[in-house]
Amino acid sequence: MSNEDKGFFEQAMADVTPLSDGQQTLYLKPQDPIDKSARREAQALQLENFLSTGFLDIIPCDIQLEYKGEGIQQGVLDKLRNGHYPPQASLNLLRQPVEACRQALFRFIIQAQKDSLRSLLIVHGRGREDKSHANIIRSYVAKWLEQFDQVQAFCRALPRDGGEGACYVTLRKSAEAKADNFERHAKRSR
Repeated sequence: MSNEDKGFFEQAMADVTPLSDGQQTLYLKPQDPIDKSARREAQALQLENFLSTGFLDIIPCDIQLEYKGEGIQQGVLDKLRNGHYPPQASLNLLRQPVEACRQALFRFIIQAQKDSLRSLLIVHGRGREDKSHANIIRSYVAKWLEQFDQVQAFCRALPRDGGEGACYVTLRKSAEAKADNFERHAKRSR
């Protein structure tokens, strides 16, 4: 280093205070915001996840997603298709791997059932080609939703909610909601 360079360096570093030699950096473990009971519950849910990732019939892009469970009236599906049941919660599965989508969908449906939610929106994306990642996720979502006993019906969403890249889902009433409904109507009939 020349004297001129050394002078420039000293001038640039004139107001800098050196670190003390006795100070050590202490690295702490990051605090986990989830308590142990919540972690155990999440692991139990992961173990109980019955959604399969096996053989998949890919649904062509031009075929709309639609499902109506046994004993569900056509009017329920028609109202769902026309957006008469506004979504109470939504799940975004865009650009996620299949396994992450499977786990997220399972947790979402279980939590919605616990929270007594009835109408859901799932955004899965829509591919332009049948074998695109978005269309594979779309096909898996259709397969997985049919595996839930809680799911009454599902269909493609309206354009304002995602169109072909999303679907509306209706869930059965929880036992608590059924009991509450029974109490309200039983009081009227007396």
